[in-house]
Formats: sequence, C-alpha cells, structure tokens
Amino acid sequence: MGALFDWVNHDTPILTPCPTSHLPNGLNIPAGGICPIDVTTAWVYLGGMKLFVGLGNPGAKYAQNRHNIGFMALDRIAEDHGFSPWRNKFQGLVADGKLGGEKIALLKPETFMNNSGQSVGEAMRFFKLDSTDVTVFHDEIDLAPAKLRVKAGGGHAGHNGLRSIHQHIGPHYDRIRMGVGHPGRKEAVPGYVLRDFAKAEAEWLDDMLRGISDGAVELAMGDSGRFMNAVALRVAPPRSSKSTPKPKPPAPKQDKAVASPEKDSRSPLQKLADKFR
Repeated sequence: MGALFDWVNHDTPILTPCPTSHLPNGLNIPAGGICPIDVTTAWVYLGGMKLFVGLGNPGAKYAQNRHNIGFMALDRIAEDHGFSPWRNKFQGLVADGKLGGEKIALLKPETFMNNSGQSVGEAMRFFKLDSTDVTVFHDEIDLAPAKLRVKAGGGHAGHNGLRSIHQHIGPHYDRIRMGVGHPGRKEAVPGYVLRDFAKAEAEWLDDMLRGISDGAVELAMGDSGRFMNAVALRVAPPRSSKSTPKPKPPAPKQDKAVASPEKDSRSPLQKLADKFR
C-alpha cells in the first residue's frame, strides 16, 4: 500500500502533523511530529492509497472511441463518488477521493495510448506504490460487448497501452477488461477501436459504466466478485437460445356454428314441379 499526498497551495509555511516518517523530497520527520514545509506549493501526506488508471487517448477527437472506454469508466466513478476536480499531473489528469474507507487516486494518462506507461510509472514511483496497488481499466476486443472480466497480472495480449505499462512497472497489476467486441479480422482492429461507439451500443455502454461505478467501492476493497456482480446487475444478459419462448396468445373465440337447415322432405316430383313454377 502506497502513500497519498494532495497538492495544495499556501501563501505561508505549512505546519501539519506527520503520521509517517516517510515524506517526499527527502523529508524524514518522526511519526506524529510536525512537518514544516516552507514552500508555497507542496504535497501533503494523506495516508495509504490505491491507483486506478483508465486508458485512452486525449482530446475531443478520441473522446467517444472504443479505445477510450477506460477514460469513460474513471469519469463515471469520479462524478458519482464526489472526487476532486481533474488536475494536470504525471503527464496526465488526476483526481482523488475515497471509495468506502480506501483513498483512491484516479489517473488518465495524456501521453496517448502507446506511451501510457510513462504516466503510470511516474505516478506509481511518486506515491511509493507497488504495482499490485494499481488497477487498469481498458478496452478488450477479445470479450463481447458489455462483457467484463477482472484479471490479476498476466500478459498484455497485444494491447499497446498495456504493453507500455508492462515496460514501466512490470506485469503484476490488476486489469478491468471491458469488452468492446472484435471486428472479425486482425487487420481491422486499429480502425475499429479508434472509431466511436455506434448509437446502437449506447444502452449497454451506459449500463456497463454505471455498473462499474456501482461496484467501485467493492473493487477498492479488493472484492472483485461483488464488483462483477454490481456490473452484472446493470448489464442485461443476452437472451439464451434455450430460453422458454413466451406462450402464444390464445386464439380468438369463434362464433358458434350456424344451425343446419331443415331437411328437405319434398318428393322428386314435387321438387321438379316447384322448379317450373
């Protein structure tokens, strides 16, 4: 578990209790002592933390791309859980807040996808985090749209953002794999993930993002099962081919049959005579 510092501005020196002996910039103050930070802008220690990272590309041009679903997830968490405004730090945008009893920093790297690790590595080193304190939200083409999986460690499966993070902090971090579907051909993947979600996908996308926000506290507390349950409650499962079809409505009632005409009792001769009358 790493340490969380908050960026504050002061016109006078800061005097604040120190709950730890480890502070940035080489300051070593006994736990519980006073931390004299004689600067006008400083990081103030706030305690243990975790880092949630959303992957995407910066700028309005990419905002609604499938590749930016990680950014979208963090935006939803920040809005729903009262996080601080986004600030420029670590070659990205950072917001901080709490999920349950856990202090969380949200990070959206602005290095573009292929260099995401630069931003993540900088933040992780500053906060003195282990890679296991990091959770990365990203698009996953090997999962159907609206499907979500939690994964601890492992390979990058060709995802350029994850590849970059591997290079800077190693593979031992958690991932939230958010399914966006596959275009069908490998050569079509770059164009597919860099296109906006279709209008027809808006409903399941909103459900997934709301589900992630619903389960964010459980995720922060390390309960991935309850986190996934929260997402499942929002995302309607696809109809199974084995589902019992709805019963057909009853056929409308038919009118009672008309009574048969009375039997003709006339003789053949009488019928012939009646015909020529």
